[in-house]
Order: sequence, then structure tokens, then C-alpha cells
Amino acid sequence: MIKRRSQILCAWFLLWDLLITGSAWIGAYYLRFEFGLIPITKSPPAISLCWKNLPLVLLLAAVAYHLAGQYVIHRLRRFREEVVGVVKGTALLSLMVMATVFYTHDPYESRTAMVLFSAMTAAGVLLTRRLSWAAIRYLRSQGFNQMNAVIVGTGRVARKTAWAIRHANWMGIKTIGFIEDQPNRWTGDLDILGTFDDLPTLISKYNIGQVFIALPLSRYDDVRRVFDVLSQTVVDVRLVADVPNLSGLTLTTANLDGLPVLGLRESPHFGLNIVVKRAMDVVLSLIALVVLSPLLALIALLVKLTSPGPIFYRQERCGLNGETFPMLKFRSMAVNAEQQTGAVWARKDDPRRTRFGTFLRQTSIDELPQLFNVLMGDMSLVGPRPERPVFIQQFRKTIPSYNARHCVKAGITGWAQVHGWRGNTSLRKRVQYDLYYITHWTPWLDLHIMWMTVFRGLVHRNAY
Repeated sequence: MIKRRSQILCAWFLLWDLLITGSAWIGAYYLRFEFGLIPITKSPPAISLCWKNLPLVLLLAAVAYHLAGQYVIHRLRRFREEVVGVVKGTALLSLMVMATVFYTHDPYESRTAMVLFSAMTAAGVLLTRRLSWAAIRYLRSQGFNQMNAVIVGTGRVARKTAWAIRHANWMGIKTIGFIEDQPNRWTGDLDILGTFDDLPTLISKYNIGQVFIALPLSRYDDVRRVFDVLSQTVVDVRLVADVPNLSGLTLTTANLDGLPVLGLRESPHFGLNIVVKRAMDVVLSLIALVVLSPLLALIALLVKLTSPGPIFYRQERCGLNGETFPMLKFRSMAVNAEQQTGAVWARKDDPRRTRFGTFLRQTSIDELPQLFNVLMGDMSLVGPRPERPVFIQQFRKTIPSYNARHCVKAGITGWAQVHGWRGNTSLRKRVQYDLYYITHWTPWLDLHIMWMTVFRGLVHRNAY
């Protein structure tokens, strides 16, 4: 369905994008050659050459921005998609402008001005997009620019979908009610408007613009039937996947030679993301080792003075892809503490601990030597906590998706730890939080977890 409001938004964004691009093109000239902020080594080109190229730059901008998907407008579009589109569009525009200048031997040529133009364009377009969407979302939350929607189904996923739409009022989607062929199901605070066959009539009656199909996987035949009924209409149809038993879920779509493929669990830790995460680990762990070196030396001395034996304790743990590595800790227990008990978890008032070891474990300071594991590449600063192979053999049989934790490097701290799921707490909850971290990873999430660790992850009642 072609929506007039979407066309208006596209025209609005295109207008501002071209205004920002033109301003950045002229502004880059003045910033480079007129303000004196950057040294000039040769005679500057005339400003008339810059103005002369402006129409061509705007034409190339319209083409580049369209190819980059900057005018794909829908209510569920996330800001990160906006950022990716703008960065792609600006990069493509810069390449097209440079190629045109090179091909035509244009006398207006300045690498510094081109860099300034690209940076100013990207920043300006993103700023205007952010302000525009903020205004639109505010108006939608106040009841303007609303779109009516219905939800097919009345089960758990359907009710959760209704709650999510109501909670995200910035989308401007108003749920009118449920559609269900089995009206004996509980539906909450919204009415059942009719059956599947009533959909065309209801869409016309309530001016429905979106239909969310939220049926369980066991009713796949009903999904097919609903879609067949909706083929008589021109509304937007979205399928809400019902996969409650798949932990660590992240849905992606791909096209395999014309065949749509739905990805259910894909880690974001690949390609450039791995380089970024590794760079953060190396830089931040080096800084931490330098800053904490006096503390590390003091702890090492106290470990040596308070109990006989080595300063460090090496224990076999499993990390990336289930491979084992020797994890370092300050020794907090007596030497050969597991000779009689075998491999067991530490417990409250554990008699195997040394006097100073009790303090080390309660404050999590015994984990600091793992900064060396991070530098060696065995661990990351943030990730699921590594476990011992003997315990993994038990957990993988009883806890669904436990092995999925090993698709990334183990961490010194993690999403589960800063939320209190450590020590003698629910393993299932811990795995649930670990898988959430894996599928929602960003560099900012890592920094957020490190910040939370300082206040909530060091001293904890379950650390012993």
C-alpha cells in the first residue's frame, strides 16, 4: 500500500538532506580556504568553481542517498539502521564526487576540503534526521500520525505483541483488537474483533494499516490461511516469530538464490566486530594493568605472606569454541585444596580458603590476573564467565543452549554477573543473560558492563 504520509516524509528528508549537503559543500570551501584554521600551501581555487559544481553534487547526492536506502521509511525502523544508511550514502557520494572530479579534470580539487565535506555532510544529515524523528515520535506519542493495527492470535505471543506496541507509542501504531478463530482463548484488555475470514471487512471498517500475525508454531496452517485471506488486501503484514524455547535468539533474513532464509541464532561477533572487540580488550587491559600494578604487587605480596605456596593459581577453563586454556587467579585456597574433594564449586564459609583468600574472593580481586589472559587472547574483558570442563559436561545435558555460550570468548565480567547471577545462583538464568549478551553485543554494551562492574560486580553476597 502506498502511503501518502510516507511520501511526505521521504520528500521532507530529501529536502533537508540536499540542503545539508549543499551547505556542507560550500562550508567545506570556506573552512578550508577562508577561515585560516588549516595552513594553505598553494594558491586556493576560486569560490566560483565551488558554486559551479554545486548542482552536480546535489544530483549525485540524491542518487547516492537513494541507493544507500536512506529513504526506506517505516514505523519500525531503528536509528542504527538510519546511521548505517547515512554513512553508506555519504561514503558513496564522496566516491562519486571524487570520481567525477578525476574524470572531468575539474580545477576545483582539494582532498582536505573533500574530507571536511564528507564529515560535515554525515554529521549534518544525521542531526537533522535525529531531530526530525524526535519530533515525529513525540507527535505520535501524543496521538498524532496514528496507524491502526490488529493482531492475529490471542496467545502469549499475541498478548506480548500488544503490550510491546502499546509500550513503544513513538511508533504511532494503535492496536484495535485481536483476530482469532478460537475465541475461547484469554485475550486480556482488548476485544476479539472477528475471525480470520472477517479480516478484509475489518481492515476496511477500522482503516487498518498493519496486521501482526502472532500465532504459535503449532498453528502454522492457520498462518498460511491468514496470509491467503490477507492477499485480498493491501495492508502491511508482519509475522511475529513464536520461538520461546530458543535461547540466545536473534532473527536475521537472507536471500539464497531467491529462497528466503530466516536466521534464528547468529552471533554478531564476526568481521570488523572481532577487530573492534579485540582492540578494546588489548588497550583497556594494558591501561588496567598499568594503573593497577601497585595493587597487584601488594596483593601478590600478601598472598605469599599469609599462606605457603604459589601466588597464582592456574585452573583449566573452557573458552571460545569450547577450547580449554589455563585461567589465572590469585590463589585464595590452600595448596592442593581439591585433592580430597575433587572438582567442586566453592561454597559459603568454604574451609579450603586462606584467611586472605576469603577477602580476595568476596571482593573478586582474585580475578584481576585474568587481565593477562585477556592480553594473551584467551579471554575478553566482557563475556560469559568460563567454566571448568568437568562441569560443562554436566550442564550441557541439563541446560538448553548451554554450549552456545562458547561461540564467543569468555570474559572477566559479564552481563549475568553485573545482574547478580553469579556464585550459587540459577544456572539457567545465568545462561539466559549470557545469551542475551551474545546476541545483543555492541562496543557500548561492553563499556556499560565494565562501568556496572565497578559498582555492582566486585563485591556481591554470592561471591565466595
